[in-house]
Amino acid sequence: MSHQLISPPEILKPFVRYLWVLENDSNEMAPATFSALPDGCPGIMFQQSEKGAFCDNHNKKLPEIFLYGQTLEPAKMQSQGKLSTVGVCFHPDALKSLFGMDAHELTGACVDLLLLQNKKGRHLTEKLWEAATIEQQINVLSAFLVSSIQNNSAAHDAVTQYAVSEILQMKGSVSLKDLQQKLRMTERSFERKFKQSVGISPKLFSRICRFQESLTQLRNNNYDKLSDIAYDNGYADQSHFIRSFKEFAGVSPIEYTKQLNEVTENFAEVKS
Repeated sequence: MSHQLISPPEILKPFVRYLWVLENDSNEMAPATFSALPDGCPGIMFQQSEKGAFCDNHNKKLPEIFLYGQTLEPAKMQSQGKLSTVGVCFHPDALKSLFGMDAHELTGACVDLLLLQNKKGRHLTEKLWEAATIEQQINVLSAFLVSSIQNNSAAHDAVTQYAVSEILQMKGSVSLKDLQQKLRMTERSFERKFKQSVGISPKLFSRICRFQESLTQLRNNNYDKLSDIAYDNGYADQSHFIRSFKEFAGVSPIEYTKQLNEVTENFAEVKS
């Protein structure tokens, strides 16, 4: 199985973190289970169904191209057949600017892009199928996103953008009360605006950021004992860290290193 992360064109960098590709060229690929972990970011997945497909936990085939919102828990997916998948990872607050929608409408869910974009979605899928190479598919997706930005009147919310930047910079360990006061907003107004742009509350987003920072430390083997990760990331103690990690990863930190094989960032294959 091969994977790669691709930097977006300069015009998309305010909205897109990276694009990614996951492929398996084997003629016969045994069914596999994957776990997509919460990372604070929405995105798009395109899968070429003639080569294989992803199904949800109920064995229902996922749409050929779909937009997904904030993930609150590990999302399990089963693959069938050969894999050829292209994905886009957006910045946390990008949905409003790209598609003009309140992000909380898509939290914990996904939607078929063909249904959301009607003719534009069908045209996009046709062009993706016509593309002869992965590079051409990336170019098609990028052009579609640029067009979405240009045709969407919803402005980027500067307040939420600043709040997201501060939380990310502090790796989730930030005083939300201080941030709210700095923005001169009431707690209710701050939370409502944040939810509209990001899809979840500032508190939950901060928790996911802390989880992601601890996951980075775990995957890089940058610790002597688990308590090091706990204290480095502001958890009260090791047991608190393990409970939080299990909430977002589905398994404990030790089980994660034994049971999951990360094939691309925040997308891991469950070992049999």
